[in-house]
Amino acid sequence: MTFDYDLFVIGGGSGGVRAARLAASEAGAKVALAEEYRMGGTCVIRGCVPKKLMVFASSYKDGFEDARAYGWDVQDGAFDWDLFKGKMHAELTRLESIYTTNLGKAGAEIFHQRAVVKDAHTVQLADGQTFTAKHILVATGGRPFIPEFEGSDLAITSNEMFHLDALPKRLLIVGGGFIACEFACIMNGLGVEVTQFYRGEQVLRGFDNEARGHVADLMREKGVNLHVGTDVLSMAKTDDGIAVKSSTGHDGTFDAVMYATGRVPNSAGLGLDELGVKTARNGAIEVDDYSQTAVPSIYAIGDVTDRVNLTPVAIREGVAFVETVFHGRPTKPDHDLIPAAVFTQPELGTVGLTEEEAAAKEPIEVYSAAFRPMQSLFAGRDDRVMMKLIVSQTTRVVLGCHIVADHAGELIQLAGIAIKMGATKEDFDRTVAVHPTMSEELVTMKTPTRRT
Repeated sequence: MTFDYDLFVIGGGSGGVRAARLAASEAGAKVALAEEYRMGGTCVIRGCVPKKLMVFASSYKDGFEDARAYGWDVQDGAFDWDLFKGKMHAELTRLESIYTTNLGKAGAEIFHQRAVVKDAHTVQLADGQTFTAKHILVATGGRPFIPEFEGSDLAITSNEMFHLDALPKRLLIVGGGFIACEFACIMNGLGVEVTQFYRGEQVLRGFDNEARGHVADLMREKGVNLHVGTDVLSMAKTDDGIAVKSSTGHDGTFDAVMYATGRVPNSAGLGLDELGVKTARNGAIEVDDYSQTAVPSIYAIGDVTDRVNLTPVAIREGVAFVETVFHGRPTKPDHDLIPAAVFTQPELGTVGLTEEEAAAKEPIEVYSAAFRPMQSLFAGRDDRVMMKLIVSQTTRVVLGCHIVADHAGELIQLAGIAIKMGATKEDFDRTVAVHPTMSEELVTMKTPTRRT
């Protein structure tokens, strides 16, 4: 059978674009890609990139204070949201253009409209055009989820935070995951009065307990009004804003309410269920170790599969897909020991097992230190860094590393290399410290804090 394309990709995010570009440029495949919104997907347009720019912007508040402590005659100024927002969106447009241009240079054809799957080898565009493809790759990502309750239509999500007409004076953030905590720190740093509700007992569920407790304490110290064990019962529009009734009596009125209570895969309405592609209850497309669905010609990668929802992981899955399908080298994406960062203030960097996960598997040693770093200590701030290593008592292999500090995302990338290589505690001990730095603590912790 002759097909219009060797590969048709649905979704122009990081994973889909990488797979399309490599299949076209390296494997010589005839490739098309359809994207209904903007090229770049969640990460570039409404996620990692604009959020990190906002993290940078919000960090200058402490920077002005530190500068004065170090002898600089500087004065705090007002933050100009309109100026920043304009430059931020100009940068996103620039990156979107690069994605589109590079994909075109690779030889892939781009359709700027929605696509759905009609059968195992056929894709239909919103304008009615249909195309056949030997392989179809679904890379449609995920979207924020707001639960339904009285007044839930008044809430916004992270998507809208990048397009606010003006910064709210009073903001409620509902949720306790990394998106909620990151935006709480961002908006607090930009001068917004931030309240955060989380229904669980501690924010950042799934991360190391000691590390997430450290982050929560510092968030409160920096001014975030964080309430755990608290949920929203109802919301109503009033002359003064949005009146919120909570489950614990922490009622209040806010100018905006942002929900960050989870994301769901973007699989609805693509025609997959009708073809026999299996999906989980939350809509995640079920795939095997090679990203293949129950329909052999259809594959899926990235957040729509709800495996590890990180941009670099989606890219790796796209690369593995091309290796498997177009180069004949069956390749499983590696989901083990993935470094990650939460861009709170300070940041949380993590790789490997938490203390709780490791202790449930085998006897471990925990090396943990908390201290005030030189730079902020001299400036008179009470910031505290936390460094933590989880070590197997039997093999001496470092099973996990957790860092709470400024630039922890940068630090954990390097620690992740050693841990991915199977470094032992003695390998860390043999490494000479770089002094004076925060990170030298990783190689100077000699005595276990505890054994379990």
